[in-house]
Amino acid sequence: MKNNPIVPYILIMALGIALIFFLSLDGVGKQKENAEGDEGTKTEETASGGDEALVQTCIGCHGADLKGGMGPSLIGLDKERIVDVLTNGIEGTPMTPGMKSKEEAEKIADYITSLK
Repeated sequence: MKNNPIVPYILIMALGIALIFFLSLDGVGKQKENAEGDEGTKTEETASGGDEALVQTCIGCHGADLKGGMGPSLIGLDKERIVDVLTNGIEGTPMTPGMKSKEEAEKIADYITSLK
């Protein structure tokens, strides 16, 4: 009986899928811990880095110019709406409640509303 040359590839693929699955479970379990650990760092960076540093997390969805991408344009929104979304989120979107503190949200809103 000949050895099937595809068997090692199937075993490697199965091992890879299992590894991805278990690493994902581990990441989900540590998600809150990682978020809490980064909180202090982000606050210090944004406090010293200026207003542009505050919107770095926005760029991924709203575009480098904040005029829209996967998410809508932020240009032209009023300050109250921006603060509300950053603190309370929008259900069914990546904008989750508590993304930013009220203080950070107000700084971000001031910066965004100053853009033209």
